[in-house]
Amino acid sequence: MAAIKAPKARSADHCERLEQLPNIGPSLAANLRLIGIHHPHDLRGQDAYTLYRRLGTATGQRQDPCVLDTFMAAIDFMCGAEPAPWWAYTAQRKLTFGTL
Repeated sequence: MAAIKAPKARSADHCERLEQLPNIGPSLAANLRLIGIHHPHDLRGQDAYTLYRRLGTATGQRQDPCVLDTFMAAIDFMCGAEPAPWWAYTAQRKLTFGTL
C-alpha cells in the first residue's frame, strides 16, 4: 500500500503538523521530533544551523548539507515567508556557512 502524502500548508497559520511544512516529509519530520521540534510553530525563533548540528549529534552521523537548506526553508516559512523549495536556500547556506 502506497503512503499518502500530507497536503502542504499554504501559510504558517494553516500548518498544524510537521509533515505539512513545504519540503518536509515523514523522515525529516521524524528527525525534527528527535531533536525536540514537535509542532511547526516550534520552529519560530530557531536557528537552522543549531538544529542541523543537534540532528548530527542526536543521530551520530554527519547530515547532508541539504538538510540545513531544508531547515532554513522551514523556519523562514514559519516566520511568514512564501513556500520555497529547499534548493532555493543552497546559495545562502554556502555563503553563510561555507563548506560543511
